[in-house]
Amino acid sequence: MEDQQEPIEVVTTRQAGIRYGLILGVISIAYFVVLSATGVNMTEGIGRWGSLIFTTVIFILAHKYFKENGDGYMSLGQGVGIAFWCSLVSAVISSVFTFIYVSFIDEGFVQALKDAQYDQFVARGMSDAQIDQAMSFSASFMTPTAIMLFGLIGGVIIGLIVGLIISFFTQKKNPDLIA
Repeated sequence: MEDQQEPIEVVTTRQAGIRYGLILGVISIAYFVVLSATGVNMTEGIGRWGSLIFTTVIFILAHKYFKENGDGYMSLGQGVGIAFWCSLVSAVISSVFTFIYVSFIDEGFVQALKDAQYDQFVARGMSDAQIDQAMSFSASFMTPTAIMLFGLIGGVIIGLIVGLIISFFTQKKNPDLIA
């Protein structure tokens, strides 16, 4: 009798990235809702940098999951691949939610962004003509669709940058593959 061993199912970078991207997407939505409900400015301080903390932790957990459910190793490229999939899934989820939120749930959200930007221009000491020109230029970027697209593109780009940095620290090279 031959012992037939079942093949071990190895987790791919895409599987790990999608799994943790779903988790990060849900966390991102919860974080957005909490910030919106509490009136925290999302462009400064904890509102801006807090999401990077969540992203960093989720990427580290995704890398750990990949190594534990694979051969124990992860190259730099695999780490960045996991970060890409994680960022893409998370950005799609959170951007679609943001679009729905600003279009149907809190229609005053975009106006609040415009008001905050106006206040920033005034604080910089810009003249009324300069403020009007700047506000008319930025108006096209402050629509629900533009916010969704910039969130999607920005989420993936920032995720790749963060993922690359984290992958430098979490990679574990397979000594059998090093020549």
